[in-house]
Amino acid sequence: MIALFTILLLVLLAIGVPVAFSLGAGGLVGMLLFMGDTGALQQIPILAYKSLDDFVLCAVPLYILMSAILLKGKVGEDLFELGNKWLRHLPGGLGVATIVACGIFAAITGSSVACAVTIGAIAIPEMLKRGYDRTVVLGAVAGGGTLGILIPPSIPMILYGAITGESIGRLFMSGVLPGILMCFLFILLVVWKSRRLPLEPEATMAERMQALRKSFWGLLLPVLVVGGIYTGAFTPTEAAAVGTVYALIITFGIYRTLTIRDLPRILLDTVETSAMIFAIMIGATLFGFVLTVLQVPQALTLLVTEVQVSRWIFFVLINILLLFLGCILETVSIIFITVPILYPIIVQLGFDPIWFNVMLQINMEMALITPPVGMNLFVLQGVSPDSRMEQIIRGVIPYVCVMAFEMLILCFFPQLATFLPGVVK
Repeated sequence: MIALFTILLLVLLAIGVPVAFSLGAGGLVGMLLFMGDTGALQQIPILAYKSLDDFVLCAVPLYILMSAILLKGKVGEDLFELGNKWLRHLPGGLGVATIVACGIFAAITGSSVACAVTIGAIAIPEMLKRGYDRTVVLGAVAGGGTLGILIPPSIPMILYGAITGESIGRLFMSGVLPGILMCFLFILLVVWKSRRLPLEPEATMAERMQALRKSFWGLLLPVLVVGGIYTGAFTPTEAAAVGTVYALIITFGIYRTLTIRDLPRILLDTVETSAMIFAIMIGATLFGFVLTVLQVPQALTLLVTEVQVSRWIFFVLINILLLFLGCILETVSIIFITVPILYPIIVQLGFDPIWFNVMLQINMEMALITPPVGMNLFVLQGVSPDSRMEQIIRGVIPYVCVMAFEMLILCFFPQLATFLPGVVK
């Protein structure tokens, strides 16, 4: 029976049915089989309401709105210029500036796609003009763009917390040190690949300070949002509202890069993205209800505990599954499909769920840049129409390897993910 539902889901996805409707259709078929027409029709609205009845989820559209405001307000351009002025004289300086700008913009918006679009539109032509190899350029932007998932605030972490009940603040904190390490490893990679390029002239201190003053208000946003959460000034959901208001203030009142006429498009984009996420959530809830009726999570947990195999073998198999799903699905769908099943297994195996959150997010980073459905791959092709998909894929492969290497580091040193959540209450 489980195989039947899995095949149905894969067939619907293969013929191009949107993920939300594929999951919902699978759940509906199962409910009709096990509950009959009347029971299924009564349960659908109840389950749909229950899946969205969580105050934490209010943060999702707010962070999406904040990201859309900053994207339209061109805050990312100032961040790239800041990195350019301060770092361009280093080996691979413009590539380093790209990674740093991606990391900062990720900390501001929590959106990988917005990060890739904003920084890519500026960095790609600039780096190509200065003689950087196209695959190096595309890889740096694609890899750096994925940092929006790992560095807080992170929408996938909010979704993970909503499903599992883990503290959003602790989940955010778990991504700080791994996010910094990921930035550092990406910088080492881009420096190595650009080592033969001539060095750029160093910017004057006056130019650096001018770029810093111009970017100051944007740089203050992650301090306000993340700092406010960890000082107890407001909850992660309230932080999203504060960050959104602050983004409106700086883009309308300080930078003056937005006008009232830009708001309808920003709000429409926010509604479209939020509706997509919530539709997937409802579909995944219906599908998950059927799996629960079939006692799939319980059966898998029992199987894992009874089989006399190292828990690390199961963990490797879980990561292989996530990597495979990342090749055919996007981040939100993977989280809603897998986390309700994997979470009890992870806990039963004795893994820290906060640590697993970081490992899951790194897997989701891989999902963004692995073909055939890696979102950032298509974003980059849209930003750089002259680039072939084959060049983009060759550029991102080293970054996928770096992510796998960091996951290995976290297996040996889980404290990188668990230390700050344990210290900051």
